[in-house]
Amino acid sequence: MISNGEANELFREYRRTGDTKLRNRLVENYLYIAEILAKKFSGRGVEYDDLYQVASEALISGVEKFDPDLGNQFTTYITPTVTGIIKNYFRDYSRTVRLPRRVYAVAAKVREETNEYFKEHGVKPTIKQLSKKLGYSEELIMEALECKAPVSLDMRVRGEDGESDAPLYEIIADDSKTFEDFEDSESLKTEINKLDPTERQVVALRFLHGKSQAEVGRLLGVSQMFVSRAERKIVEKLKNALS
Repeated sequence: MISNGEANELFREYRRTGDTKLRNRLVENYLYIAEILAKKFSGRGVEYDDLYQVASEALISGVEKFDPDLGNQFTTYITPTVTGIIKNYFRDYSRTVRLPRRVYAVAAKVREETNEYFKEHGVKPTIKQLSKKLGYSEELIMEALECKAPVSLDMRVRGEDGESDAPLYEIIADDSKTFEDFEDSESLKTEINKLDPTERQVVALRFLHGKSQAEVGRLLGVSQMFVSRAERKIVEKLKNALS
């Protein structure tokens, strides 16, 4: 790993020279961020490899644009940037993925029959059994099985706490909501002190100690969704107070 000081010097040199070798060295140094964020969002309707590619491309773009003289560390700058691009990918994916109408209809029937068969027999039916039951060719059954329905940000999914469920858009945490957006730190401290005790605990655990929403939920004895909603409410409240 390259130290922050050394990395900043490489960033400055890259901005002066545009040397792709310097860019690649910086990308390799921070590639772990793309891996972490891709793993964080995988298993929610999009494959890890696809998310890793999206995150890696965002990382490369971030390296090319980053200016260390603006005062931020690269990790502080790139994490919300990559997160936002991944979230946009989820939205674009849900809008653009479309199954052929006939295959979509067959896929729905295949899923329904598969579930019914599994409930009755404890195993999934074979393609031949599905073909005979539904009256479709085995080729069409295979095509339907390979299709995946579009991901909707409104679909209900299980939260990181493993107990409660909520829309996907609430499960995807918005890591761009950091307190670095607020310029006057003293005013920010004053407004934080006005928050209720639970809100102050959320602030401390999430933004000072770097805990995940699920970890904060376990520590406070509440669900991850509660933490997610509280976090958005806190940030909005502070923005309004400091605007």
